[in-house]
Amino acid sequence: MPPHRIALGVEYAGTHYCGWQYQPHCDSVQGALAEALAFIADETVELHCAGRTDTGVHALGQVAHFDTHADRPAKAWVQGVNTRLPSDIRVVWAQAVAPPFHARFSAMARSYRYVILNRPVASAHLADQVTWERTPLNEQAMHQAAQSLVGEQDFSSFRAAGCQANHARREVQAVTVTRQDDFVLIDVRANAFLHHMVRNLVGTLMEIGRAERPVSWVGELLALQDRTRAGKTAPASGLYFINAFYPPEWSIPQMSLDARLWECSHG
Repeated sequence: MPPHRIALGVEYAGTHYCGWQYQPHCDSVQGALAEALAFIADETVELHCAGRTDTGVHALGQVAHFDTHADRPAKAWVQGVNTRLPSDIRVVWAQAVAPPFHARFSAMARSYRYVILNRPVASAHLADQVTWERTPLNEQAMHQAAQSLVGEQDFSSFRAAGCQANHARREVQAVTVTRQDDFVLIDVRANAFLHHMVRNLVGTLMEIGRAERPVSWVGELLALQDRTRAGKTAPASGLYFINAFYPPEWSIPQMSLDARLWECSHG
């Protein structure tokens, strides 16, 4: 019997993990999930995801897939697997997909949200779930500056030094910066992302929000294509992988951000 392919929706708090990708020296989301799936499938599984997240980065709508010979109902891949997972990782949905589907290569775009708690005092409850900034941020100036990022362009000024991508051209489809009470929310959607790209963008926008740099600075940095000239890398704690977007024929669910706004802030 040939293997069949299962797609999963996964959410996790990344605080205690060295990112999505398996590493032998530390706990990873991929490692924990693969172990739980293997128990239910009674065989080793190889997981692929829509977007690999770094140490401390969270996810609400991560998509993964694996191939298996095991014939299990969707309930087993959700509820059964969750009984084998730590409480900070959860499978939200599971469905069979045709073998051409690939969690990474079939995705047309991905979206991230960055959450900043912007008030004089840090939170006693959200230290690992948001980034705290005591200086008042001008979210309108940040939003205006962020519009320079939209379009297909070279994001060399916002890629990590160790980024292994073949080139720095990416298409940012939308960026918004909004405020909800004490929280500044930065939403970015792109066809793909470079290593640390969102966190480097956020670090730059925060300098503009603190009035340390002009709104025009983002456009200048894009032209310079020099990472050393941009802002600091923002902390991982405020970053969330929100969704991966696929062609309609795959019928891949997407989490509704408005319905969950904002668990980490108000839950």
